Amino acid sequence: QVQLVESGGGLVQAGGSLRLSCAASGRTFSTNAMGWFRQAPGKEREFVAAISWSGGRSYYADSVKGRFTISRDNAKRTVYLQMNSLKPEDTAVYYCAADSRSFISVLSTASRQYDYWGQGTQVTVSS
Repeated sequence: QVQLVESGGGLVQAGGSLRLSCAASGRTFSTNAMGWFRQAPGKEREFVAAISWSGGRSYYADSVKGRFTISRDNAKRTVYLQMNSLKPEDTAVYYCAADSRSFISVLSTASRQYDYWGQGTQVTVSS
């Protein structure tokens, strides 16, 4: 089992920045790919970004590419999502998720591939 706890959400004006953190506890973290997803009211959960177990590879949704950066610190068992140039359409609950498979080379954008989820953190961007 992996327990995930997100933090860092809040209210920010359009054009501003936030950094989300996701702290992991439990079984191994450093061998697992991690992802960020988000869900806006009335919409389905959507992929935002993913990072490989080593941090050497990352992948982003087109809607956030160039504005968001995913990173991880395996020693701290934490994954981050730096969000810059925020837009009102980025408003959502953001979730981090862990893939239970170890040392995989292909990053998944599908929520069904992730086995462990945090409780989410609200991000609200005002116009």
